[in-house]
Amino acid sequence: MNTFKSVFEQYDWNTIQSKIYASSAQQVEQALAKSKRSLDDFLALISPAAQPYLEQMAQISHELTKKRFGKTIQMYAPLYLSNECQNICTYCGFSLDNKIKRKTLTDSEIKLEVEALKKTGFDHVLLVTGEANYTVNINYFLNAIEQIKNDFSIISVEVQPLSQEEYESLHDAGVYSVLVYQETYHQEVYKKYHTKGKKSNFDFRLETPDRIGKAGIHKIGLGVLLGLEDWRTDSFFNALHLDYLQKTYWQTKYSVSFPRLRPAEGIIEPNFIMDDKDLAQLICAYRLWNEDLEISISTRENEKFRNNIIPLGTTSMSAGSKTNPGGYVVDLQSLEQFEISDERSSAEIAEMITQKGYEPVWKDWDRTFSQRSKVESLKENTVFN
Repeated sequence: MNTFKSVFEQYDWNTIQSKIYASSAQQVEQALAKSKRSLDDFLALISPAAQPYLEQMAQISHELTKKRFGKTIQMYAPLYLSNECQNICTYCGFSLDNKIKRKTLTDSEIKLEVEALKKTGFDHVLLVTGEANYTVNINYFLNAIEQIKNDFSIISVEVQPLSQEEYESLHDAGVYSVLVYQETYHQEVYKKYHTKGKKSNFDFRLETPDRIGKAGIHKIGLGVLLGLEDWRTDSFFNALHLDYLQKTYWQTKYSVSFPRLRPAEGIIEPNFIMDDKDLAQLICAYRLWNEDLEISISTRENEKFRNNIIPLGTTSMSAGSKTNPGGYVVDLQSLEQFEISDERSSAEIAEMITQKGYEPVWKDWDRTFSQRSKVESLKENTVFN
């Protein structure tokens, strides 16, 4: 079975890194002059040579985003179901070696959290857990989805990598998108950060989006944890992964997120610092390379940055986020995965988006669309057969 691994193994980290840092102003200008851009162009646009061209990149990114997505920002909220985890990851507050109180929400607690989120206007929820296969597993996920499926039009998940069959079960249950981050594509460095648990298996995680694609999930979200390794090189490999997925599972939509290391229990200091200007460059580079890619900015980022990045390529934002299980009403003091930076409410974020001349969108998908498509497909098959 072919997977992204066969593509990944054709590339060498050090060679790509050297190529990025050797990019010239001429290569950047050539990339900017094109209407369609390749991975080589993306490589030039994330290079240090592209930094003086950031304003031009921002202008092009703004126009491309407006053309493809209009002036809208999709709104979503994370719902943390559990901080139980069997992995030791040196950058995460949920890591097994952190001596903290573990909590997994019950059915009644999930309903209380949902009620709180619905009061703030959300119709898109992202279910998040640690990676505890014995307790927080596919059966738990399916049960949680059953509890909330009538409350949200869009249900996304960010949980441990699963089998293709398990992703098919999530798809059948109504899951719209699955987010999975490789964290870093540098294999040796990956081992140093992930010392115990299933997450230490680099290849299994690398091939997870293939299993999601084969399961027919509507949208796949990728990203790297910015701060673990050189952000430019990691981002090239993330784009390489997206390029492969789009060509292989072409009926699926794709998104990219940009989590930067934030303070959390027992967390390490970032090995590589990425400032706001760097992140703006990366976001614009993604948009110039891929007009169809959805770009998400979470509450990890501060108010000023989130306000200013809206016109530069952003398509979705979280708001009023709590990163601990029960954090909205059930257990305000449970351990959070990381500290948020933008603490404004969903209403405040929606107002800010409106003031920027954009429309906050609480819902852009409904499961009935999927059901209608299935019915129409069955009708077509009946007619042609």
